[in-house]
Amino acid sequence: MPIDPKYLHLVHPGLVFTCCLYGRSSRDPKKRGRSVGDQLHDGRVLANTYGWTVVEEYKDTGVSATRYAHKSRDDFEEMLVLIQERRVRIVVAYEASRYYRDLEVYVRLRNTCAEAGVLLCYNGQIYDLTDANDRKLTAQDALQAEVEGDAIRERNLRTVRLNAAAGRPHGRTLDGYRRRYDPDTGDLVDQVEDAERGPVIRRLFDEAASHRSIRGIVIRCGDEGLLTQHGTPITRSYVLGVLRNPAYMGRRVYQGKEFGDATWPALVDADQFQAVQDYLDQGGRTWARGQGSEPRHLLSGIALCGLHPEAEEEPVMRPYINGKSWSYRCSERTHVSINEEMLHAAVEEAVVQRLETPEFMAAFQVEPDQAVAMAARNRLAGLERQLKEAQNMATDFDEHGVPQLSAASLAVLERRLVPLIKQAQADAAPPQSVPPALRRLVDAKDPAAEWEGMDLEQQRSAIRHLVTVRIHRAGSQGARRLSPERVTYAWVGQPGFRGVVPRARGRAE
Repeated sequence: MPIDPKYLHLVHPGLVFTCCLYGRSSRDPKKRGRSVGDQLHDGRVLANTYGWTVVEEYKDTGVSATRYAHKSRDDFEEMLVLIQERRVRIVVAYEASRYYRDLEVYVRLRNTCAEAGVLLCYNGQIYDLTDANDRKLTAQDALQAEVEGDAIRERNLRTVRLNAAAGRPHGRTLDGYRRRYDPDTGDLVDQVEDAERGPVIRRLFDEAASHRSIRGIVIRCGDEGLLTQHGTPITRSYVLGVLRNPAYMGRRVYQGKEFGDATWPALVDADQFQAVQDYLDQGGRTWARGQGSEPRHLLSGIALCGLHPEAEEEPVMRPYINGKSWSYRCSERTHVSINEEMLHAAVEEAVVQRLETPEFMAAFQVEPDQAVAMAARNRLAGLERQLKEAQNMATDFDEHGVPQLSAASLAVLERRLVPLIKQAQADAAPPQSVPPALRRLVDAKDPAAEWEGMDLEQQRSAIRHLVTVRIHRAGSQGARRLSPERVTYAWVGQPGFRGVVPRARGRAE
C-alpha cells in the first residue's frame, strides 16, 4: 500500500532521505497548463516539509510522454542513470502522467527503481516498487495515464482537422506572422502579419518573382544582417521553404497539401505566388533538384546548337576551358564551338536592342475573350461558394457533437474542388502582357543600364523568356571575329522560339 510521507520515517527508520525532482510538460510554457516550474516548486515544498534533501532536479519541457512522441526526454534518461547509481532514495513528481504516458516507459522506471531500492513518489504518496501491491497500484495509474494520453492525441488530431477545415492556424507560427491570444483564456484569437517580419517575407517573394537567384537572395540577406524569426542565418533551404509554402498566399496547408482558404491575411497574391513557382520549376534549376551549384555562365544550357534544327530536343551549348579562355560547345560534341566573351557580347547587345523595338511589346499582347472570361468568373464564384458551404458544414455540429460534414468528406471534396478553382482563377484572370522576368527591363528608362544591374540568374531567365539563341559553325577555322550568321535569334512570337518549359520538381536536368 502507498505510504503517506509523514509516516515514511516509521516504515524506514534510521534512514536519511535524499530525493530528486522531475517535471515534464508537453505544452509550451507560455501557454496554458501547469508549468514545469510549478511542478518542481510543489516538489520542493514536499521535500522541505518532510526534511528530504534535494540532490537533483530534472525537467523536460515541451516533450510528450506518449508512444507517439517525436522528441527524446533527455532529462528523464539522466534521471534513470541517477537511480541506477543509487544516489537518491526517492523520486518525486507531481503526478504519474509526468513520468509516463506509455506502459513501456513505466516498466523501465519501475524495474530501475525496484532494482536500486528507490521509492517512487507522486500525488503526495510514496510507492515501494519492490512490493507487489504497490506495483499493481502504480501499473493501474500508468495504464490510466496511457489511456489519457491516447485520448489527448485523438482530441488534438480532431482539433487539427477542424482547424484545417475552418482555415485556422495550427502548430508553429509562420515566419512573417504573429498570433494574438485572449489575455483571460489564452485561446488563439487570430494570426496577423508581423510588422517587422512580414516585409522580410514579402521581399523574398518580390526578388524571386523578378528572377533573382536564390544564392543572390541569400547573399543579400547576409549582407544586410537579416535573420529568421528564430535568430538563425537565412539559408538556401530556408528561402526555398518560404517560397514553396502556399500559406503565404492565404491557403491552409494540411498534411502537406492545400486544404482551403486560411483565416490569416496573405502576404503575397496568388498571381505572384504562381509566378514564383513557375520560376522555381523552370528547367535546369539546381534548387529544384536539390544538388549541384547554380550556373556561372550566361548561356549555359540555354543557347542551342544550330546543327540540329529538326530535333525534338535540340542539344544545348555547354561551357568548357579552351586553352586559357572559356568557350561553348555543343553537348553532342558536333564540332560547334564559340568563344564565350564574343558570344555574350553579341547576345546582350541583341537583347537590349530588342527591348526598344515595337515588335517586343507586340509579342506579348493578348486579346482576352470576354465571353470566356465571364464564364470563368461565374464558374469561379460557384466553386468558391460550394467550398465555403462545405467548410461551414464541417464546423457545424448537432446536439450530439456530430458535424454535418466529416473532415474526411471535406478533404475529398476539396481535393476535387481546389484544382477546378485554380483553373477558373487562371481562366478569369486578365492575360499578363509581360512575364515577370522581363518586367523590370520593360519598365526601365535605360534598358542597357538595367540589364547591367541584374544578377546572372535574372539575366538568364530574361533570355529564356525572350529569345531562343542558336549557334552555328564558323565559316572558316580560327576566325577572330564573330560573323552575324554564326548566331541566330528566334524571338518570342517568331518561328523557332522554344520558350520556357517548366519541369517537375526534383527531376534531374
